[in-house]
Amino acid sequence: MFHAASSPVPSPRPPRPGRDAFFDNAKYLAIVLVAVAHSWEPLKGDSRTLQAAYLFVYAFHMPAFIVVSGFFSRSFDGSPDRLRRLITGVAVPYVVFETAYPLFRQAVDGQPMDITLLDPWYLTWFLVALFIWRLTTPVWKLVRWPLPIALVLAMLASVTPGIGDDLDLQRVLQFLPFFVLGLCLKPEHFRLVRRASVRIAAVPVFALALAFAYWAVPRMNTAWFYHRDAAQELAAPWWVGPVMQLALFGCSLLLTACFFAWVPGRTLWFTALGAGTLYGYLLHGFLIKAADYRGVFARPFFHTHLGMLTVSLAVAAAVTVLCSAPVRRVFRCVVEPRMDWAFRKDPVRAAQEREPRREKVSA
Repeated sequence: MFHAASSPVPSPRPPRPGRDAFFDNAKYLAIVLVAVAHSWEPLKGDSRTLQAAYLFVYAFHMPAFIVVSGFFSRSFDGSPDRLRRLITGVAVPYVVFETAYPLFRQAVDGQPMDITLLDPWYLTWFLVALFIWRLTTPVWKLVRWPLPIALVLAMLASVTPGIGDDLDLQRVLQFLPFFVLGLCLKPEHFRLVRRASVRIAAVPVFALALAFAYWAVPRMNTAWFYHRDAAQELAAPWWVGPVMQLALFGCSLLLTACFFAWVPGRTLWFTALGAGTLYGYLLHGFLIKAADYRGVFARPFFHTHLGMLTVSLAVAAAVTVLCSAPVRRVFRCVVEPRMDWAFRKDPVRAAQEREPRREKVSA
């Protein structure tokens, strides 16, 4: 895992025409934060500073990623083409990686693990959530107050432990407001938070958030940031769930806006990697888990400040490579399979394809 830090990063191809460099930059930076935060999880118990950084990053890294996912789901209308892409780009990778992770654990750790598609494990919950969120997009585009409704659903989920673990529905519902918010946003909203005044204001906000996280480490249950449990499951009164949902939504939204304020809007060396963030997301878990299963994180060096920095840089470099074009070409068959053979031919499209041929023959 850790030799990847010294591996050369393949030169990314220039972004495709029509892509906005800002969003590709935002997706890349968010996925780096996701991967680095995952590498901190087995190390953070020894350092209050690292625990504070972990809380700070967890407050906004997935919300930022989900907001962008919602923004780019605005065109989903349930048409056959959109549904095919949803199946091949979300449902199929879920089945593949939900099967691969238990097999990987058995191969590396020697511990058998049940394979089930109803209980997402580790990273795969996001694919389930994205599938459900995107399927419901036409509903959110139809109703008059989508964001308030999504917030109410998230608050109700936080007081309903009976939802259980199937399909990680707690996370699906509690993170739902960020997706719906992305659906409601327009390009000009992102331009507003990228103004110089907002960029300057983001600095003290980040500083205060880090200070608050440091104060909160011994006083707050980190599990609130995972959005996977109801209040009663966290040994809190039921009414704390809705209060925490609103508080965390406001906190995450503020920090997400500050994050977007500092995302570069021009094309940089990592801009093209933003198109491969799903690859980085799904594949980096194998590196983290392999290191964990093999006891790498238990070595004393990695519990020192230098060791923690080494882990962070190594994982950032590794996920960068995993987003690159060569890796995407290798794993496209499981992350973005074409699967034309699995779908019926659209009669309208087939007729349109036959028409030019007839014209050519008659000419």
